[in-house]
Amino acid sequence: MGSDAIERVVVLRHPVERVWAALTTAEGLSRWFGSVAEIDLRPGGRAFFRWDDLGDQSVATIVVVDPPRRFAFRWAIEGLPEDDAPRTLVDFTLEPIPDGTRLRLVESGFAQAAADVARSAHQANSQGWDAELADLETYLDAAA
Repeated sequence: MGSDAIERVVVLRHPVERVWAALTTAEGLSRWFGSVAEIDLRPGGRAFFRWDDLGDQSVATIVVVDPPRRFAFRWAIEGLPEDDAPRTLVDFTLEPIPDGTRLRLVESGFAQAAADVARSAHQANSQGWDAELADLETYLDAAA
């Protein structure tokens, strides 16, 4: 596998507080990230995501809550059982810029899994983040 991490940087034409709310509230997450989202926004809290169109769901553990700059959670590597799987770290960093917010996403830790599983999960999540971040931008633009 070429990389243990997925990195994306997106410039959003919205204030950091709006982007933060989209990332860290059940309402915001349900509008762009999953069909249904629940979140207990505190370190050690749980987040639940369900994608009805994919017939998939995931549970994450919140690791970092530093409003409105940084939000991170861990979730199971796709293709492995939820309960006893190695977990990747999904880390969002927000930076206010003159035209809005620079969002940096890094998901790391794929190398904990066997090479074939890691490669498959990295590819699936890489494509997934491209689609989800486009959905985030669409959601924020529509809500403006």
